[in-house]
This record gives sequence, structure tokens and C-alpha cells, in this order.
Amino acid sequence: MVRKIVLLLAEGFEEVEAITPVDYLRRAGIEVTVAAVGQEGLSVTGSHGVPVTACVTLAALAGDGRLDPAEWDGVVVPGGLPGADNLHACEKTGAFIKAMAGAGKLVCAICACPARVLAPLGLLAGKRFTCYPGQEERIAAADIAGAEFRQDRIVVDGNIITSRGAGTAGEFSCAIVAELVSPAEAKKLAQRLLLCCY
Repeated sequence: MVRKIVLLLAEGFEEVEAITPVDYLRRAGIEVTVAAVGQEGLSVTGSHGVPVTACVTLAALAGDGRLDPAEWDGVVVPGGLPGADNLHACEKTGAFIKAMAGAGKLVCAICACPARVLAPLGLLAGKRFTCYPGQEERIAAADIAGAEFRQDRIVVDGNIITSRGAGTAGEFSCAIVAELVSPAEAKKLAQRLLLCCY
């Protein structure tokens, strides 16, 4: 059975954190749909001016009834600013991510997104997590019950996978492959790509 991931892109996303998971997951045989958030067109520009063409808009997925968690095995939210804040500002995005978490599907967030997207949705309560250095202060200030910050490059706690930033995007992607396919496949992928940290 083919595993299916939706990756959400909003204006100002971190390019490495978006493209790396798309590339790695597709190499592992996972179907990745890139959805543009908060706009009508498919072209979304990253925080460093790199335009990426999404497969579909989030609005179109919603209109087609494909925002049902039963359609997906996981959701990935790349960081970057203002991308993370633009994801947070979209109510449809928040509702979908919460529904995915509630259905036990993978929720994968990197860089600023654990603090700026997952935490406001209450998804880090009672969870171990990591994020971009300094962003954990937002979570501490919000006093989220049981949220435990780790300085690890990747943290997997149940169905929540978090990571630190652009430099950990490869490991983040392999962690997703390990959960959706197998740890052995993730290791093989890392070896083929000469990823030294996994």
C-alpha cells in the first residue's frame, strides 16, 4: 500500500525544509502532495525568494473532500518565517492538523513550526519536542502542560515528529520514512544519499 503525505506550503516557507522532505519521501516510494495554503494560485515563494509550484491548493483539497484524515498517512509543515506564521493564521490548516493528530496520523513539524503551529493547537501538551533554537521560549511562556523541550536534532513522540531547522531536514525526512515505511528503508535511503548524521 502506497503511503500518502500532504506537505503544507505558505508564503515565506524555508526552502530546504520543504524540498528535502518532498525529495526524500518520494525516493522512499511515499506519495507526496504539496498543498499551497492561503492563496488561489499554485506558486508559493519561500523566505529566500525561491518559488515552488504546489500540486494543489489547500482550498481545492477541502473542496474535493480530501482534507479527511482517512485520505492521508501524515502531514508535514516546513518552517521559515513568515511561513510558519502564515500557516498558523490559516484556520483550515489548524483544523486539518488537529484532525490528523486526533486520528493518530503523523504530524511532522520542523524549525519554527513546532512552536508557532503545533503548540497553539495544543498538540505539544504532554509531548517531548524540539524546534529552532529560541523558539522553545514561546512554548515555555505559554505554559503548555507537560511539553518537554529537547535539544536533539529529531524528536519522535508518538505520532508527533519535530526537528530543529534546515540543517536537520535530511534527518527529519528519514525519520518520517522510518515511521511510514521502515527504519531499514530510512537507513538505506540515508546511505544512498550520503547523509552522515542519520
